Amino acid sequence: MIYKMLGAFLSISLCSSSLLAQQSFTIKGVVINSNTMEPVTEVNIKGENLFAISSFNGEFFISNISKGRYHLKISHIGYITEYMTIEVDRNIDNIVIKLKESVTNLEEVQVLGKTKNQKAKELPVITYEVSKGFLNQNRENSLMQTLQKIPGVSTINIGSGQSKPLIRGLGFNRVSVVQNGVKHEAQQWGADHGLEIDQYDIENIQIIKGPASLLFGSDAVAGVVDIQSPEIPQPHSFQGEVNLLGETNNNLLGVSAGVTGRKDKWFYRGRLTFRDYGDYKVPTDKINYENYIFELHENHLRNTAGTEANSAFSLGFLSGKVKSETFISNVYARNGFFANAHGLEVRSSNIDYDRSDRDIDLPFHEVNHFKIINNTSVYQDKHTLHLDFGYQHNHREEHSEPAPHGYMPNPPDTKEREFIKNTWSLNTKNTRKINDNQEVVFGLNAEFQDNQIGGWGFLIPEYTRFTAGVFVYDHFKIKEKIHLQGGLRYDFGVIDTKAYYDWYPSTVNNSDGSTSYIYLQRAQNKNLNFNNISGSVGISYIRDKITYKLNIGKSFRIPLANELASDGVNYHMYRYEKGNLNLKPEESYQIDIDLDYSTKNFSFGINPFVNLFENFIYLNPTPDYYETLQIYEYTQSKVLRVGGELKFGYALTENLRIDASAEYVYSRQRSGPKKNFTLPFSPPLSGLVSANYQFKKDLFCFKNIRVIADYRLTEKQDEIVPPEEKTEGYQVLNLAFLSSINLFNSEKQTGLRFKLNNVFNTKYFNHTSFYRLIDVPEAGRNISLSLTIPF
Repeated sequence: MIYKMLGAFLSISLCSSSLLAQQSFTIKGVVINSNTMEPVTEVNIKGENLFAISSFNGEFFISNISKGRYHLKISHIGYITEYMTIEVDRNIDNIVIKLKESVTNLEEVQVLGKTKNQKAKELPVITYEVSKGFLNQNRENSLMQTLQKIPGVSTINIGSGQSKPLIRGLGFNRVSVVQNGVKHEAQQWGADHGLEIDQYDIENIQIIKGPASLLFGSDAVAGVVDIQSPEIPQPHSFQGEVNLLGETNNNLLGVSAGVTGRKDKWFYRGRLTFRDYGDYKVPTDKINYENYIFELHENHLRNTAGTEANSAFSLGFLSGKVKSETFISNVYARNGFFANAHGLEVRSSNIDYDRSDRDIDLPFHEVNHFKIINNTSVYQDKHTLHLDFGYQHNHREEHSEPAPHGYMPNPPDTKEREFIKNTWSLNTKNTRKINDNQEVVFGLNAEFQDNQIGGWGFLIPEYTRFTAGVFVYDHFKIKEKIHLQGGLRYDFGVIDTKAYYDWYPSTVNNSDGSTSYIYLQRAQNKNLNFNNISGSVGISYIRDKITYKLNIGKSFRIPLANELASDGVNYHMYRYEKGNLNLKPEESYQIDIDLDYSTKNFSFGINPFVNLFENFIYLNPTPDYYETLQIYEYTQSKVLRVGGELKFGYALTENLRIDASAEYVYSRQRSGPKKNFTLPFSPPLSGLVSANYQFKKDLFCFKNIRVIADYRLTEKQDEIVPPEEKTEGYQVLNLAFLSSINLFNSEKQTGLRFKLNNVFNTKYFNHTSFYRLIDVPEAGRNISLSLTIPF
């Protein structure tokens, strides 16, 4: 009811303010690249008392214009600035502005002003550029859920507010998440640990699909989610926005406010975000876990509420041949775990989980991630030096009802586990421009981690980890349309695990019939060294509207502390996990091919790949049990993976565009105890069909109206690794209404987004979902309303 009242109030008040301006005129148009005919986003259109910024589809809108002649300046970094004069005596809605790519001037530094699209075409690696417009249009409850429309990208969902990235079926520490040049380091080894990143504080993301160890080192075996630094604000500018969000499924209420500004040489940014949500609803009233039926109160998945509070600030300096910016951020989250998922304590618990759908009871986790990063670039003749310094402090606590297991007495408090991780990072890269056709890059990455533990439960030991790598690669333009890139990298790593003994004695029966009471050792003092060589070579060929790419690469991954030395119960995954100190670094070989054809009205792309792991690390279920939990042991095997993505787009009319994509991964273990089986959490064949309709005319006070329908089709997944269970296929329809409205007679338009997810309240299971393991379906129907108010 609150959303209906809010919607009615907004419609009446906003339309009323629009009627007051009926005597004024409007200008509506689109900005496109004169070469590719593709829309150009975030273009500044300025005139006397006039201002607009083009949206993600290149469109701009200026309202409340009086009759007269206006001189407009159209500018964007990487393009030649255009000027035009326009006579306004009526509403104008068909302006097309074509911008040409150029060489631009950054203070005293000459930089080749190529668009991101052009740079992506020249790089042999398979990349996907994500703009701020895409993020605003597809915003979901977590960053990775927002990116799910990208072919080859999926998620491991953890309730309604958290998720982890999967690229082509691989996730956890096989996907590097990089923010502002520094690898994000938390407890990403855990399936129930989401990303501690504020998605509202992001403007641009580059998705790299395929091995990227050459540039990013260990953990980039499957790809990279590179969250890039935002563009520098225009001189003597100040702007900001407020984002308001509400959702019906989990009664979410959220607000995020950000500002950016620049005087002359100094610039700054700031953002505050707060979100609070309740238990989310699923399209079922009962859940069957191990033959026990759990009744759900009003379809609420009990104890999945959460709250988030994030803050970020950056300060930068730009002068002459130096650019430097320091980012400081803090992300805090407190989230409940589905109460029936953690040791099945609900049957004996005194907690009334159905008392409120917004309280956070046991079990829950609390995480705080503090980050400070400095990016500095120095431009000198034919050299460009980039330096990245980073410090991260990740503090995570997992709380549950005290419950003794084995010989453990009743624990003294609710803190089951605590992880405190400090990470120091250094990246340096020197780019030397040999001539107009060649540039060579030398670089070094170094990282030190210190991970402390606490709590009465044990899973992984305390450890320190140091890694360092040096690399070199050469980008050579053979001809204007042919680009070759190749490089090598050497890495060295040291992991020191610390000994751990139970805090309580266990009873041991001796061979002579006597009984001993000893503190069992769970982890050893162990020093392990690793080293590896990786590299890649690729070529891109741009011919008219077609881009061809071929890339061959070798990547690696150093084993993690949990894979080497875990020895405890992981209730979040319902198993007992044991590490293996004899594990070797993963080595992966991959061939990627990309063919992309694009015109103004039609696009087609296909990205096949072949991937071979010599020694893939995974948890293998054994026939042994600890109490009632099956014991899993880390082991290695040879794995072959084949798959790819297919995409297609066509503008049926000037206003209607259809896009379709499909993705598939075939995995097979070629050795080890699970030979001829696939890999756990392997995503099934899936496709997405989207229809995007742009209205020619405005409706009441709603401007630039667009309606989007997304239809997701997913095949059943019967390729599993026992004891994993099969998942049935499903189809889900999502709808979205996007528009701009004029609030407070402002020159800047407010963005309105209305979304209806899971239109038919379909009950389905996502094979890569965390809760799928205990028969919990995905969230039911959800209505979300968001406003983006610029100022």
